[in-house]
Amino acid sequence: MSLDIDKIRRSVGIIGESDSIQEMLATIGQVANTNILVLITGDSGSGKEMVAKAVHRNSKRKFEKLITVNCAAIPSGIIESELFGHEKGAFTGASEKRIGRFEAANGGTLFLDEISEIDASTQVKLLRFLETKTFERVGSIQPIQVDARLICATNRDLMTLSQKGEFREDLYYRLDVVKIELPPLRDRVDDIPLLIGHFLNQ
Repeated sequence: MSLDIDKIRRSVGIIGESDSIQEMLATIGQVANTNILVLITGDSGSGKEMVAKAVHRNSKRKFEKLITVNCAAIPSGIIESELFGHEKGAFTGASEKRIGRFEAANGGTLFLDEISEIDASTQVKLLRFLETKTFERVGSIQPIQVDARLICATNRDLMTLSQKGEFREDLYYRLDVVKIELPPLRDRVDDIPLLIGHFLNQ
């Protein structure tokens, strides 16, 4: 059952009346109350995190945490630990056990922004999580199961990256279940007066 798109718009303050924005809001309304993985695509700075918040705030998990991770901002050497946690002594500097973002998002939603930037080994662990809903902390062989909805975003073409061997093809197909395309402002110039009015009021 689709949700009211005006309610979705108000939940995060999305500004726009263009056909592309209406289509985007309708898609959010169709998937928000499900546990389906959502892939958000769009240019850098176009508001992908706002769309992720709209999905979360209109879902059954809205009273639980929304954990946001910018994968591009985390060095490849530590992103696996950041996402999945680590055990004490797992590597130099691991002086204590630490839970990762997946465990922190248990019961809620995990938003992985710039998903194309994760390294190959982390892609493998992410694929396993999508298949089994389990993972292991770095330095452990004990599987951990969590109930976290996953929302991913990228400003790059994952299909092209997978064809070049820069992103796992099987992971791409796991992520590309429901795609929400965030239209750039250059393609919805009719929304510019609404945005100007909004910012002037602010």
